[in-house]
Amino acid sequence: MTDTTGTFDEALERLHAKGPEFEGWLTNHAPMTVEALVRHGHAPLVHRWLDGYRHKLEDMPGRTGVRIDGADDASWRAALGDPARLGDWIDHFTRVLAERPWREVLVEWWPRLLPGITGGSTHPVIRTGHAVRALLDGAEDGDGGGGETAPRLAELGHALGYWAARHQPLAAPVTPSGTAGIGAALAGVPGIADPPPGIRRRFARLPETPGWPSAANAVRPPTGPDEVPGMLAELVRETVLRYGERAHGSPVMLVHAATAPNAVLRTLPALPRELWVPSFLAAWETSASVTAAYPAPGPLEPVTGTPPTADEAFARAAEHGDEHTIKFTDTALDVVVAAPEAAPGALAATVRAVELITPPGA
Repeated sequence: MTDTTGTFDEALERLHAKGPEFEGWLTNHAPMTVEALVRHGHAPLVHRWLDGYRHKLEDMPGRTGVRIDGADDASWRAALGDPARLGDWIDHFTRVLAERPWREVLVEWWPRLLPGITGGSTHPVIRTGHAVRALLDGAEDGDGGGGETAPRLAELGHALGYWAARHQPLAAPVTPSGTAGIGAALAGVPGIADPPPGIRRRFARLPETPGWPSAANAVRPPTGPDEVPGMLAELVRETVLRYGERAHGSPVMLVHAATAPNAVLRTLPALPRELWVPSFLAAWETSASVTAAYPAPGPLEPVTGTPPTADEAFARAAEHGDEHTIKFTDTALDVVVAAPEAAPGALAATVRAVELITPPGA
């Protein structure tokens, strides 16, 4: 993404006075959504979209006055996973990113945060993935790091701070040790029975779900870092295609089974190879957990009217206007590029999101 309009940075500046949540726990999707809109050539829509979304948002939460010290294990561990420290965490990362290179900060905190990847309904890692992708733009475009603007660095700080505050490991972490392929392993994940409301309560049910540990652990883990990019791409592809068939389990929440691992895949180029295998394992845990938490009774009938091109698919999502529809389509189009043989299914999955997710104002 080369944003010659400056729209993305302008949007971030509008948003950074607002917190990452509203109404106690609902996620502010705006930074992620505007990044996707600009990336896919819809910068002219961004400020109008924000005008329609910002009424939901609340001011940045205040700080407690107790400063977090990332070099002091007792200090940061005491605050980890404490939503009441959200303002403190964002303040911490804002300060640190002003003092140190962002990649250095990311590499330090990624392994600390990874065990809590499912916290905040997976939104913190997704926001981190969008932020890192935007920061990497300069290096990818060969313009000497032009992606590293002040608003984008601030956005990474907000994303990491949100993740630290909402950090929440699963009650029984997944430890893959089997031989199954990713698609087969996903198909074998059991759904929780009599699901309660709320993703946290659903995740809490996983340990008591018959067949859960063995099914979640059945996937073959990577043999080393060389396998990780391909396996992450396969995980994203399989979850996108599965959404096209089983999105009715929860059209909004099942989006995250695909967008969360894609956030990890987008972050991978900024991470050292020794963090790649743990990153895949965390991404798999996320996709498997969300899949189990929102089971669908059976596959849907195939969609009709699949868009002929990626541009048309994203235009439909942008017109629909819902943040999950836009972000899911953004991820599905990554599949179209990475795996052309899966393009028909990925494009069809974008239609499913448009059909099943309620548009704003409806």
